[in-house]
Amino acid sequence: MHVVAVLALDGVVAFDLAVPGQVFGSSTGDRGAPLYEVRVCTAPGGVRAAPAFGAMRLETPWGPDALLDADTVVVPGHEAFREPPPEEVLELLRAAAGRGARVASICVGAFVLAAAGLLDGMRATTHWRHADELALRHPAVEVDPAVLFVDNGSVATSAGVAAGIDLCLHLVRGDHGSTVAARTARRIVMPPQRDGGQAQFIRHEAPGDSGTALQPTLAWMEAQLHRPLTLDEIARHGATSVRTLTRRFRAQLGTTPLQWLLRARIHRAQQLLESTDLPVEQVAAATGFGSPVTLRAHFTRAVGTSPRAYRSSFRARPPVPRGAGRA
Repeated sequence: MHVVAVLALDGVVAFDLAVPGQVFGSSTGDRGAPLYEVRVCTAPGGVRAAPAFGAMRLETPWGPDALLDADTVVVPGHEAFREPPPEEVLELLRAAAGRGARVASICVGAFVLAAAGLLDGMRATTHWRHADELALRHPAVEVDPAVLFVDNGSVATSAGVAAGIDLCLHLVRGDHGSTVAARTARRIVMPPQRDGGQAQFIRHEAPGDSGTALQPTLAWMEAQLHRPLTLDEIARHGATSVRTLTRRFRAQLGTTPLQWLLRARIHRAQQLLESTDLPVEQVAAATGFGSPVTLRAHFTRAVGTSPRAYRSSFRARPPVPRGAGRA
């Protein structure tokens, strides 16, 4: 069982705290067995929630020392993020990372990782309102204020509020594949395709505003993944111009139509590689890439491995939990 330790510091933001439990706790295998054990870690005597959540107090069976036994450590935001974290907490985070645990932050939890030195020399993000301050306080960190999340492999950071859900779904996808991540996203009623490079500044249209909402166009595009699509054709289906279509994608999704289409093709290819025995040639045809060479080039660039290696990893054996085999 992959253990996820969520570090709740005093003044923890309740939404940030709930995100990893909801996402990792909702992730199950094909037979419904849970894939993660989530442990919320608090100081002895418990911690307060941020004032916005009233007089709520949280006390759990696990203390900060539980970070040392975790495969993944998540640090949610807390109200006193501008103050130096307790040195004991920083030492535990360094020790957990040093033993092979994956470390991640939600929103201003990035300030804690930066204080521990875990972001030095890395690209990272946080809520856009506090990105300049993070960069000023920690000049060794390359702060990107525009993206939803940044995954450096062993260390990951996310922007504010819902971006933490996107990051956790991304980590589930990396651990157990696209099919499990999509199933988890459906359970928590979240779109499974918000990737890290999308913008933090996204305008959400009212569901009833069918004149500008993109959902019908997105559903149509997903149904057409098996064939080539052009911007002109997508715009015609949406009864709009290419310029207006592109503007709406930028505003509502933080990406372009063709970038969104490429990611949708990649996700479909991942699902087919995990759940079917189709040859790579047929996967390429079913996802609109046309040839295995084109599929391989785009897939490797996006996923970091070839289609055949991806299938081998997710079909031949379950992923090895991070930190497995540690002393």
